[in-house]
Amino acid sequence: MTVYLMAEVKVTDESWIPNYAGNVHNIVKKHGGKYLSRSGNIVTLEGEKNDATLVAIISFPSAQAMENFMNDPDYEPYGNSRRAGSISRLYSIDDTDLAGTIDYLATE
Repeated sequence: MTVYLMAEVKVTDESWIPNYAGNVHNIVKKHGGKYLSRSGNIVTLEGEKNDATLVAIISFPSAQAMENFMNDPDYEPYGNSRRAGSISRLYSIDDTDLAGTIDYLATE
């Protein structure tokens, strides 16, 4: 089942970004992942404004693939630099439809 890694990042020190942005996508790809979006163009449509300066959405073929990415020793220094230079929230969601009303989403 496809899973999505959603990251909301408030950058506090920009020094890590070029190295992270230039290298992490290769590690994501190694685990079957694909960036769907990585943008700082964030518009709040409803609710309280989020203070994130960057949002990324990455799809992985499975929860195991995403876990393998997150625990990859090659990713560790980049994750550490992101955590040191930002306030980040990472979420994992799958493609199930809890209400069961969208036929193209898996229901389990």
